[in-house]
Amino acid sequence: MSIRYFTYILSLAMVLLAVGCKNKDDKSFNIFTIADDKNLGLQVKNEIASDPVNYPILSETQYPQAYAYLRGLRDKILNTGTVFYKDEFAWEIYIIEDDNTLNAFCAPGGYIYVYTGLIKFLETEDELAGVLGHEMAHADLRHSTDQLTKQYGLGTLISIVLGDNQNQLTDIAQGLVTLAFSRSDETQADKFSVKYLCPTDLNAAGAAGFFEKLNAIGGSSPPAFLSTHPNPDNRVNKITAEKVELGCVGTATNDAAYAAFIASLP
Repeated sequence: MSIRYFTYILSLAMVLLAVGCKNKDDKSFNIFTIADDKNLGLQVKNEIASDPVNYPILSETQYPQAYAYLRGLRDKILNTGTVFYKDEFAWEIYIIEDDNTLNAFCAPGGYIYVYTGLIKFLETEDELAGVLGHEMAHADLRHSTDQLTKQYGLGTLISIVLGDNQNQLTDIAQGLVTLAFSRSDETQADKFSVKYLCPTDLNAAGAAGFFEKLNAIGGSSPPAFLSTHPNPDNRVNKITAEKVELGCVGTATNDAAYAAFIASLP
């Protein structure tokens, strides 16, 4: 073990012993710092940007209306004051042009990617906001770092954070698209999706409408989202119950605005 590696581990251990988890809802014991999440996320973002074959990201210059709409929806969530790392994480958002994929994911540090297939599958703004909130919660609660640690091993991720194992970034970038979260992580992300939307004018249980649509698809080949996000039968009911428990009163779905957003896409 190098002195640099040992010093890094020792420093992290001291931080963990001193402060533990940042918030009461974060049940993980994450060895990575917030700076590490941001650094890893930025590196993954750069890797994705360098691979337009697998990640054909729409140009903001060509589709300014679409990006303005998505950023407005993102800001509506961030401005509720319920996102723990609102000011620390980047919360950049990108659209991947792939009409055949129903998926979205958020890299550590708040780098959000939404596929056109998912956008066109949905019908209302509250449904997309519910999905955005869900993915943002995975980053905000640092679920991705937890799962990446289990999948790739602590040593691999630390070496990447230290800049010593850049070749592994390609695998991690691809792995984030197919990263499977635990059922407890999914339940927590659903809960926070409702919590994020509750102060807005939108229907805070928008994610429930999305999962109802996924359940209706069924079949032997589930969408990409279901392959990475376990979908227990009672998920819709739990989201709706969370809305009632929190006393959320928003009912807006903004169908017309959402239709205009879809029309602005290729």
